[in-house]
Amino acid sequence: MKRPRGPLFLARAPYRRRRLRDAARLLPVVGIFLLLLPLLWAPDASMTLTSGDVIYFFVVWLVLIGLAAAFAPGLRGGAGSSDEED
Repeated sequence: MKRPRGPLFLARAPYRRRRLRDAARLLPVVGIFLLLLPLLWAPDASMTLTSGDVIYFFVVWLVLIGLAAAFAPGLRGGAGSSDEED
């Protein structure tokens, strides 16, 4: 006869570290999408950059750097033991 399963317990710290790691892995994909987005709104395939496009590129670039800097301290801690995460 099967034993009743208890509630699944996930410790907070490894769970949050895992989600933060997932977000850090997704950051380059989101960044590429955001940097290629102006190609979708360019009319009739004209590849001329306006001042708004250049400002958009720099703002996206700075936001990506800021997000990576915000993720970095959380990724640094606890990078040794994988037993804790299982």
